[in-house]
Amino acid sequence: MDSDEQRRVLDPERDTAALKALTHPLRIRLLGLLRQDGPATASELAARTGESSASTSYHLRVLAKYAFIGEAEHRDGRERRWRALHTVTSWSNESMESSAAGRAFVGLARRRQIEHLEASLAQHEADMAAGRFGQEWVEPSGISDLMPRLTAESLTELWETIAGKLEELTARDADDPRARHVVLLTAGLPLAPPQRSEDDAAAGQDASREADS
Repeated sequence: MDSDEQRRVLDPERDTAALKALTHPLRIRLLGLLRQDGPATASELAARTGESSASTSYHLRVLAKYAFIGEAEHRDGRERRWRALHTVTSWSNESMESSAAGRAFVGLARRRQIEHLEASLAQHEADMAAGRFGQEWVEPSGISDLMPRLTAESLTELWETIAGKLEELTARDADDPRARHVVLLTAGLPLAPPQRSEDDAAAGQDASREADS
């Protein structure tokens, strides 16, 4: 799992400029690629994203300005290589909710995570079809969309349980050559009951009067 040194915690008051910088979709994507695939040059990232080298180079410099990435060891002296300085970006939802910039960032980050899931699903299906994974990966792979009824306290406990178990398993598999990167996207989004329209409410009252008569 990620230690404190590997985690970038954003604060909406202290990191206003950094938050604004990270609300650009391409910057989030570039940071994700550096975390997932390791150090790369602007040209290499341009090829992966379909952007120009000038564009990726500019956005990488912005990420470096706000300490999301830094220079990596160069293979040669011709082009700068970049690396992610942290493995994960985190924040307090309650703190982010207090500012417009914080809310905008969280909304964008969540939608980028959904896009990442869609891209990962396509890659997973292609990898399995091409036989790049053994049969042992077939059964545990999948996506779940359960909708349990939980209190806020139980949802918090669930997050903590998942984080603790993931830390345990990641440490156990750290040196196992069979281990692979696994996209694990979890969501806990409470939904309010559907609101009844005035016509529905009136129809319900009429039905009650008929039943009473």
